[in-house]
Amino acid sequence: MLHGRETWPVRKENEVAHQRAEMRMVRWTCGMKLQDRVPSTGLRERLGLDDNFGTTAKQVAMVWACAAKTDNDWVKKSIEYEVEGTRPRGRAKKTWREIVIRDD
Repeated sequence: MLHGRETWPVRKENEVAHQRAEMRMVRWTCGMKLQDRVPSTGLRERLGLDDNFGTTAKQVAMVWACAAKTDNDWVKKSIEYEVEGTRPRGRAKKTWREIVIRDD
């Protein structure tokens, strides 16, 4: 589920949707339904998963950030690329770099 997620800024709605999808897969793997009223923590313990949903994605994003700090030419160019033209009105979207700095 984390494929490619570490390279784009994550909004709160995306994080919640990821958590729901992950819990759906956990319940499906354990053969449970939501109507069975089994606590999520019990199912996650049964599969040996931790309760921190976003930590894996943040760790992988930090690996990308370390690669960006090195002299890896294509990674550095892609991160520092500036798009030409005018920006739309309103508040600008957070960049991947801002997210990584906040999580650091």
